[in-house]
Parts: sequence; C-alpha cells; structure tokens
Amino acid sequence: MSLAPTPAQLRWQRDGFGLFLHFGVNTFYGQEWGDGTEDPARFDPAELDAAQWAETALAAGARYVVLTAKHHDGFCLWPTATTAHSVASSPWRGGRGDVVGELAEACRAAGLPLGLYLSPWDRNAACYADPAAYDDFYVRQLTELCTRYGPLYELWFDGAGSEGRAYDWDRIMAVVDEHQPDAMVFNMGRPTIRWVGNEDGLAADPCEYVTGSTDLNLYTDETVALGEARYLPPECDVPIRANWFWQPDDLDTLKSREHLLGIWYRSVGLGAGLLLNVPPDRRGLIDPHDRARLLEFTDELRQRFARPLRADLTSRTEGEYVVRFPEPVTLDHLELAEDLTAGQRVTSHRILHGDTVLAAGHTVGVRRVHAFPAVTTAELTVRLTGPGARLDAATGHRTGHEAGPVP
Repeated sequence: MSLAPTPAQLRWQRDGFGLFLHFGVNTFYGQEWGDGTEDPARFDPAELDAAQWAETALAAGARYVVLTAKHHDGFCLWPTATTAHSVASSPWRGGRGDVVGELAEACRAAGLPLGLYLSPWDRNAACYADPAAYDDFYVRQLTELCTRYGPLYELWFDGAGSEGRAYDWDRIMAVVDEHQPDAMVFNMGRPTIRWVGNEDGLAADPCEYVTGSTDLNLYTDETVALGEARYLPPECDVPIRANWFWQPDDLDTLKSREHLLGIWYRSVGLGAGLLLNVPPDRRGLIDPHDRARLLEFTDELRQRFARPLRADLTSRTEGEYVVRFPEPVTLDHLELAEDLTAGQRVTSHRILHGDTVLAAGHTVGVRRVHAFPAVTTAELTVRLTGPGARLDAATGHRTGHEAGPVP
C-alpha cells in the first residue's frame, strides 16, 4: 500500500472545504436520531429548493456538498426500490419527489461536486438483524445511489450504531469500484479519507495523513483496523449549531463568526479538510440565520486571504528554505504547503525572521496557515525536520487580524 496520496486524494485535500446537509424525516420531528418508526407523512418540505442549497455553498466558497441520503432512521431521500420508508411514501411532490435527484441536478448546474451519506446502521429495515440479508439490502441501496445521479465526489459511511457489526465491505466496495471509482470513501470499508475523531471540527498538530486504523464513532472507543498503514487524510465535521438536523429551538446555539474562524484555523489551517453542516429547514431551504452567519464567516476568510503575497522558495540546505518576496512586504500570516509527492515527510518546522522564531509546529501537509504579529520583510527562513521533507509553496498574507480563537 502506497503511503503517498493518489491524485484524487490530493485534489480532495486541496479542495479543503465542503458543506454537510443533514436533512430528512428527523427535520420534521425535531430530533437528531430517529428510531425508524417515523411516519413518512410528516416529510413535506413545501418550498424545497435544492438550487438554493447549491447557491449557498458556492457563495460560501465550498468546493463540494454531502447530503444525508439515508440517516440512521432508515428514511431514504430518493425513491428506492428497497423499502417503502422513503420520500415515495410522503406527501411531498405527491409522492413522486426525489431529493437526491433534485440536488444532483442543482449541483450539475452549479458545477458543484456532490457527495452522499448512506448510513450503514438502519433502524427501520427489518432485515438489519440478519447480516447477510441486510448486506444484500444495503448493496442494492448503494447501487441505486451510485448509478442514478452521475459522478459522486464522496461516499460517507458513518460508523454510529455499528459497534460490533461486521458488514460485507468487499461486496459494498465492489459497487464503488464499478460505478464510482473516483469517489472519496469516508472512514469505513476501504477508505481513502478518515474521520478526525471528534464532532467539533478540530484537527490536531501533528495532523497525520498515514494511519493503520480509524475511529469508528464518537460513542465508543472502538476502532477500525486497516490491516496496514494507509495514506488517509482527515476530514473534520461540525454543525453550525449544536444539532446536526435543523431544529426550531436551537438558534441560540448558532456558532459565532469568531468560533467558526477558530474552527477553520484548527482544521483547514492545520492541513485537514472541513465539512461544515448547514442543514435545510422544514421548508426545504437553508435557514436565513444560518446562511447569514455562514457567509459572514466565509466573507471574513476572503478578506483575510484575498490578496496573497507570492514568494519564491530557494532551498539553502537540506530542510532549510529561504522565502523571498520581490520587495519588502508586511505580513501577519504565512501559508506553507508541503511537497506530498512521496507522502507526508515533515515532522516539525519553524518560521524565522532573522533570529526570531515567528511560528513553529509539527505538520505542514497540504496547507499550514500560521498567524503571528505583523512583520515587514523581504525574506523569511523555514526550517523543516523529517527525512526527505520538502516544501512546495509559501504564501504570505497581510490580513490585519490575529488568528481566530480556538473553540
């Protein structure tokens, strides 16, 4: 198994930021985890506009979206042949609606990659108690999703509820291999990306891309052994409010702009990906409060990083680079990118202005953003440790702001 990224993994890492869309029958019950007894008749988003979801993602600078096509309650947002527990049994669109299809069409029109979440745990399917029968059921559902909606960017396999359960991942991944070979696979099966291990949106330093296991879920200490070390960069997921599904009574938990900025610095800024949940409401629209806060946050990011100060890199000695700007510049952030061609090699690094250490840390990875008190200079030094460690790029920024607070 290669410990270097595939081209698809590296593209995903460089994209960096997506929107999670938790939506389903739970939205209409005001709950996070349904038990599978929910009445499909409650699902009726009369104003559903998937184009508004896609437009919101584009306006925020998100590079992809991931929709909960089926959560743990088993309710399917597409008209599946596997169960009546789906949109086909709801009054929405007269029982002829397809949320996945409408979002896929909206994403195609917007040029926005689409990912789908298909919960392995299903609290509605009567066959779940029979592993072999449920594997058949799940493979049929995944095949429908992988063949009806065009190219998929990411397939999200959530480990919640699957403690101690063995699925036939060889069969499941054969569906992916046949129909969606370019999709990123999240955390289970034969993953190409992994869960960061918390629902706060926070990576750590070092942010390691190579691992021999993944965390299954938030609720147990169970891990998924991979058999061998793999290149699996982490994705950080976090809801914009306290809850994942839209709730009518949790507006007071909407994260502040500063909190969201702090999350960005501790995820994207540490070389991980960020999947921020902004859920549609009962109308089938992104809540205006959530949309406004999302855009307030991403507009601030644009202002901070919209005027990059390009630098030339010169390797002085092994592990030491001179970062030169064409003329003296004032900057308070430096963004570094590691050359990942041969895999992740940097184990630590320091940024120096003369003899003064401006910033230091472990991981550089696909993207490392450091904030420090503003300096005016035409030259900085970056020192790396790690066998074969190499920089790929360095970019200065004059943001006029210190890094956001750590949540």
